[in-house]
Order: sequence, then structure tokens, then C-alpha cells
Amino acid sequence: MRLAVINDEVSQSITTAAVETARLGFAGLELRSSEETAPHRMSDTHLRTLRETVARHGLEVAGFDPPALKCPLPRTGAEIDAVRDMVADAVRRAGLLGAPFVRIFTFYREGDPDPRAAAKAAREVLTQLPAGRVPLIVETGMRTNTPTMRHTLEFLDALGDDTTGVLWDPGNSVFSGWDTAPFPADYAAGRDRIRHVHVKDPDGQRSYVRLGDGDLPWPAILTTLAEDGYQGWLSLETHWRVGRPPLTQSQRDEPWGGAFTAGGLEASRTCMTILREMVEATS
Repeated sequence: MRLAVINDEVSQSITTAAVETARLGFAGLELRSSEETAPHRMSDTHLRTLRETVARHGLEVAGFDPPALKCPLPRTGAEIDAVRDMVADAVRRAGLLGAPFVRIFTFYREGDPDPRAAAKAAREVLTQLPAGRVPLIVETGMRTNTPTMRHTLEFLDALGDDTTGVLWDPGNSVFSGWDTAPFPADYAAGRDRIRHVHVKDPDGQRSYVRLGDGDLPWPAILTTLAEDGYQGWLSLETHWRVGRPPLTQSQRDEPWGGAFTAGGLEASRTCMTILREMVEATS
């Protein structure tokens, strides 16, 4: 297992994020916003600077997190075209970054999750993407049509694409209210398709807290991942802040810029240390 952190959970400065990441013994940065710019609005020059800075500090790009398919279910041809253009652009940007994947969602749900309706719309978007592209992975998303692993597997089954993996974020499953205990059963159902793991700790549906203080049994999860031979990234998505109120829903929906990052440096330092110690305890 390799340790990473999402850069804007640490700092809007990619240099500061890289320095802290390397200092704390992590190997990668998962890239989202930087210098007050959302991932899907960065210039090519900005993207190349991110890649060069990550490499200069001896780190790897652990993933790329644009808001692809993080929108209402498209209903018209024009809406489908707009979503397709965003995903195609995200894939292009990921190539510039040298990212191993593009994280995608499954559209905001309307009422109960509807993975099959989401998959039908996603097929129209994804089938026209070029072959040989950067891989896509589907996140278990708090407000999307796949808040749990079982919803995500239903989505992938309906999508009919065996190459698309899962970004397992059990914190999202708890925070969504759809699965208050996603380990071990939810994990076991989809472990063969997990390609990436986001690490954060929810306190029910109230807020995120310091890693180890919330509802998820992270030591047991990490031990099981190690025993199962998981070789992917464990990427900290802190979502807890020091010296400020909890993140709002709008900040979690659009997690970029200083309003999102403020208070994250101290919180992420603390959680990175805890996560590293938890992983070391599994060996």
C-alpha cells in the first residue's frame, strides 16, 4: 500500500503540499485544486507546473480529481454533450499530469440512488472516449447514485465495462446515511474491483473528524487491505479542519480554493502521521 494525500487538503500551494507530503513520509499527491483554481479550469501550463513540482520533491501523481459526472443526470442531447466534453477534457488533463486515473462520479441522485439510470446516461458519455486513454475509476460518492459499494457494483454491471474500477470511500458511505458500517460487508462485496481508497473519518452525518476519532474502524480496514494484498494508493482526504467550523455541503461539493483549504494544513499533518502509524502497524 502506498500513501498519498489530496493536495488541497494540505495547502493551495503545490510546493507547500509537496514539501509536507515528502517530509511526513508519504509517496504521492492526488491532485485537485491549486492556487485558487479548480482542477477543470487549470491551464496546461499550470498542469505541467503541478507535475514538475510533484516530481521535483520525489513524489508521484497519485490521481486526478476533476468534478467529472458530478452534476445532475443529463436529460438532453446538449447536456450529454457538455458532460462528455468535460470527461474528455479531464482525460486529456490527466495525461498532461501523468496521473494513473481520472476519478468520476455517477451524477447527483434525485431521491433514492438509481445506479442503472446513471449507468445508462454514463454509457452515452463514456463510449465515445478514445481507446488507450487514462483509466477511469468510479467513486462511492456521498450525494451521487453510488453512495455505497453495492450501488457502485450495480452501476458498473449496468455500464457493462469491466475495465472501470472502484474508488472506495467508506467515509462517503457513512456520511450519506446509506451504509453506516461499510466494513466489512460492503468492502468484501467489491474488494476485487477496488483500485484506489480515500481515507477520512466521519462522525455520522454531522462532520468529519480527526482520523481515528470517527465511525470507521480504520486499523481493521487497513489490516484487511494489507492481508488481501492491496497494492494501490491510500489517499488521505482529511475533510477535518483545525480552528474553523466543519466544512459546509457546498464546500464539499466544490472542494477547491482557500475557503475549502483553510485549516487543512495542521489537520492534515495530524492525520497523515496517524495514517502512517496505522499502516506501519499492519506490517
